[in-house]
Amino acid sequence: MASGVTGCTSISYYAQSLEGHVEIMAARKDVAKLIHDPSTPKALRAKLTSASAIRRFATEELALPDNSSYRSYVDIGRDNVTLAVFAAPQFSLTPITWCFPVFGCVPYRGYFSRKDAIASAAELQRQGLDVYVSGVTAYSTLGWFSDPLLSTMLRQDDTYIASLVFHELAHQKVYVNNDSAFNEAFAVSVETTGTRKWLHATGNRAGLRGYEADRKRRADFLALIAKTREELKQVYGSPRSPAQMAAAKAATIDRLRMRYRQMRDRRWGGYRGYDAWFDSPINNAKLAATAVYGEQVPAFLRLFELCSGDYPRFYASVRRIGNLPGPARAEALEATATCH
Repeated sequence: MASGVTGCTSISYYAQSLEGHVEIMAARKDVAKLIHDPSTPKALRAKLTSASAIRRFATEELALPDNSSYRSYVDIGRDNVTLAVFAAPQFSLTPITWCFPVFGCVPYRGYFSRKDAIASAAELQRQGLDVYVSGVTAYSTLGWFSDPLLSTMLRQDDTYIASLVFHELAHQKVYVNNDSAFNEAFAVSVETTGTRKWLHATGNRAGLRGYEADRKRRADFLALIAKTREELKQVYGSPRSPAQMAAAKAATIDRLRMRYRQMRDRRWGGYRGYDAWFDSPINNAKLAATAVYGEQVPAFLRLFELCSGDYPRFYASVRRIGNLPGPARAEALEATATCH
């Protein structure tokens, strides 16, 4: 891996990435064996049994890759498998990108070491950039390795497990270099439609109601972020002085928090699931990271409907659009009127 490193990315970064990944790969245990092992804790056995059924559903019903990914398990002993460091200029919503062999250019750097992530974030802040550090529950090697289920993926209910497995396997199905917004929105669309289909298939009506409520709140949240991003674009494109721009930026973020509180207390009936996001610092890097995972999702869901919910046809259509040049890709996704 190190032989492909460019001058923009240090050998030490690749070393920590390789070391962290190899450590996880070496600790894998076969899920089927764990399920049948009498020494496996009852709670873990139940989670792994559900995850195994979800993995089969992914292949049989969602046409996702039938390989050895998510058929092994690793207890990583920490809250997040990696930390992602995002950065953006003080007066721009365009994130800084880093380029890597195989995976192309992405708007973040991932660290297995918390110490390394914090050090990287501090260095970027010293350069005058807005920085956001986010914990990551799961990651995909795009099928290059047999990705395991991680203890971080099993810490919530079965719906959460299903959404993560479907999302990460979607990255193995279609991946476009240098277009994280396209890749993540596609994976979210597979995650969303797949989780709905799985909840229907398992007859989990209460789970489906809860999931749909979560999706609606997520859409409301992303709409708030989109509105704020548009307001900030106007601020950053204006002839204001840096001091005036900083003041307008702060006022815009204050309005975002106010709008959230109003939505939370009125439309959401006091639901506080997003409080932590709004209570922590908000800056351009955080807003840019959130947009990567949300802006194009409605277009992908519309395309899925145009393909009559047929996953192979949907994937084929996504690949065709993904093969277009970068600037034309997003336009084609928004403008398409048929599955073909």
